[in-house]
Amino acid sequence: MLLAQNLGSDSILDQGGTTAKNIGQAWDTQWQDVLTGDLYGIITNVGTFFAVGTLLFFMVQWLRDLIEGEFTRPISALIWPFIVVLFLANNGAILSQLTLQVRGYMNDVNQQVLDSSLDLRGNYQKAITKGAVEEVVGSLLRPCQSLTGQQQINCLQEAQGKIKRLLDQYEDSIVSDTETVQWIEALKAQVESIVDEAEKGQAPELSFNALLGSTSQAETKSFLLSSHYAFQNLIEVAMLLTAALGPIAVGASLLPVGGKPIYAWLTGFFSFGIAKLSFSIIAGLAGRVLISSVSTVGSDSTWFMIFMAFLAPILALAIAIGGGVGVFLAITNTASWVTRRV
Repeated sequence: MLLAQNLGSDSILDQGGTTAKNIGQAWDTQWQDVLTGDLYGIITNVGTFFAVGTLLFFMVQWLRDLIEGEFTRPISALIWPFIVVLFLANNGAILSQLTLQVRGYMNDVNQQVLDSSLDLRGNYQKAITKGAVEEVVGSLLRPCQSLTGQQQINCLQEAQGKIKRLLDQYEDSIVSDTETVQWIEALKAQVESIVDEAEKGQAPELSFNALLGSTSQAETKSFLLSSHYAFQNLIEVAMLLTAALGPIAVGASLLPVGGKPIYAWLTGFFSFGIAKLSFSIIAGLAGRVLISSVSTVGSDSTWFMIFMAFLAPILALAIAIGGGVGVFLAITNTASWVTRRV
């Protein structure tokens, strides 16, 4: 396979290094282009249209409260027109810069968590790398599975030599990482066991299946890994879309209702940030468990891929929903407290 022919230890390590940080950096240009370009100006114009339209309802309610003698509410409500004008002026320049700064802060927090003493980023990278290394080994051994007799022995011995050079080179690059060295040695032992069984005339089918699985299983792992990366990109595009719609939420906030659209917008934006942070923590912890389990080699990566492709996104979104409700209540309660004291 092309993968087996071209991937050296450095390339495998680079593949394992594809993390939320890399994906986030790839989206940085998109954030800058969207929130500082013509598209954001067009959306700001839509938000201004909403603001002008809802200003009529705001003024009707404001005059009604004033006529009824409720002077406190009209005075405190005057803060909203100033907020709307401030954020929508100059094509929403202040709102866009504030949004970019908040996103940058959330990314910084995410990276600090991953770089904490638990080394979540490192464990996640090693877990992805583990699956990549096993797939390279499998791609070298799998052609030998259909052969018999001396042809199979020759094929296995040739593959073993390539695998040993590959793993030795990779092991030299992470010599200080005891856990990774342990599972590399376990992988070498499993390959050696397959070759020994073939040389002794024993059918190594069980060892083959334990290490390689079927071709369909390899394809399934590739699909699961792609689904995992797709979810990370989905979080980024969801946050970007929510951020881009900020001017509309601001413009509609002059409606004389308790639940301002800007509260819902802030809740959605922070909820996606919570989902991103939760997913990074879950990925790091799952990788930590995988790397710590050196008793098995091939099967561990399968559960990790399934977990990262489906279960981790569901758990992260569930946590984000709960956190979003808390953010919404905190924002609304804080806003009510401020307006009562203005």
